[in-house]
Amino acid sequence: SGVAWNESHQCRLVPEQFQMCRRNLEVMHSIVRAARQTKDVCQKTFADMRWNCSSIHRAPSFGPDLRKGTRESAFVFALAAAAVTHAIAQACASGELPLCSCASVPSEVPGPGFRWGGCGDNLRYGLQLGSAFADSPLKSSKLGTQALRAMNLHNNAAGRQVLSDSLDTKCKCHGVSGSCSVKTCWKGLPDLGEIASDLKSRYLAAIKVTHRLVGPRKQLVPKETDVRPVTETDLVYLINSPDYCTPNPQLGSLGTQDRQCNKTSVGSDGCNLLCCGRGYNAYTEEVVERCHCKYHWCCYVVCKKCRRKVERYVCK
Repeated sequence: SGVAWNESHQCRLVPEQFQMCRRNLEVMHSIVRAARQTKDVCQKTFADMRWNCSSIHRAPSFGPDLRKGTRESAFVFALAAAAVTHAIAQACASGELPLCSCASVPSEVPGPGFRWGGCGDNLRYGLQLGSAFADSPLKSSKLGTQALRAMNLHNNAAGRQVLSDSLDTKCKCHGVSGSCSVKTCWKGLPDLGEIASDLKSRYLAAIKVTHRLVGPRKQLVPKETDVRPVTETDLVYLINSPDYCTPNPQLGSLGTQDRQCNKTSVGSDGCNLLCCGRGYNAYTEEVVERCHCKYHWCCYVVCKKCRRKVERYVCK
């Protein structure tokens, strides 16, 4: 994180992308930012699940949960690929990168009452550079089977496609006293957390596939014959995941012992599901929070500090 990407020897930190790094030093800050965002957003998105993405902290030294073609690795690859494209597209629009700028004006005719303007996220440049960076190790690597590389390439592309589909029109109003007589609009990407939420739904509906000959070349096709064909936004995986209930280093499972759970929830964060039926322990914790807040003219708020006891529950 403390690397200054101003000399090509720094690119040796990413050996499989060494040449790309040397040719695009100015983009490396965006890629480092994307890596950080991927870690943070993944853990936030899966905080209430048995697999809570904590293993991503070891990246790029992935454990078995992210190395062996599981649906968890499908999610992480898709999110990371989307994050790189997202970071580059927004860096272009913010003026951080010398070789790109705002997106070109959309070809569609603006609707009544608005005009194209502002500075849109440069999705085209983000896709071009992001896909080259994320996919290059998978295309040249001798590590992993051909099936695993095909799976990861598909999930990378799926992540970028979900991101592309999320590009939306954003507008700003202009007019006397906020009348919004004219709206200036541009195309922008949502927060990466929204993309992760969409990808989580696809993770839950991911398709188990096999890599076999279909005509002249090998393709990823559903393992079960009664499953619909794989589409470009589906996440795919090769092997079943462990249940992540108990520690198993060989499978990449850290277990859920001592994880905090919600006693009243019937969802994935509920004590019954998260603790895998082992039960839970209760303890009391004192929390300090702001209370009795008063607004003073003009313009600040003064609060007191209140202490209260809350009951917490952790898995056995």
